[in-house]
Amino acid sequence: MSSLNKGIDKAEVTLKWDPSPQGQPANDLDIIAATYLKDSVCGEPDYLVHFDSRSPDGTITLNRDSRTGQGLGVDEAMTLEFSRLAERYGRVVVGVAIQQREGRRTFGDIPNTLVRILEGYDVLAEENFGALAGSTAAVVAEFARDEDGEWRFEPGVRGFDGDPAEFATWMGRRPAAG
Repeated sequence: MSSLNKGIDKAEVTLKWDPSPQGQPANDLDIIAATYLKDSVCGEPDYLVHFDSRSPDGTITLNRDSRTGQGLGVDEAMTLEFSRLAERYGRVVVGVAIQQREGRRTFGDIPNTLVRILEGYDVLAEENFGALAGSTAAVVAEFARDEDGEWRFEPGVRGFDGDPAEFATWMGRRPAAG
């Protein structure tokens, strides 16, 4: 018998921030998604989706990519189509990283940040990174298959302080029990 519970078929992660003041280096934040196989949900990601890539099957797409935060509304947007993601995947972790080309930047250095996780018009979570002012990156959303194979949203935000390349490996770790 199949479950009568509906999981998440499709989600969107949006990100916005204010541009840096005139004469200052641009603030560049990036949405990153990491996919994990069912038998290795906390190991190395099977693949990453970020500003220079896409998912091999087209199920995770970066629809909008800003390098400055200029413009109206959302600066970055990523769509995750879970109903199309292959059965071999058991977890998808989404994060936000700050590019560090012009020296160390943290969320506290970037004004008016907001990440929003949506399922259709329903807001699953919002974060302004105020509690993560000293972090250079953060996990903002986790999605995992339940025992019926349905995708579920697992709320929780975790900050990271380090190189963006290290963040891609770190983001798959499960948080320590408190």
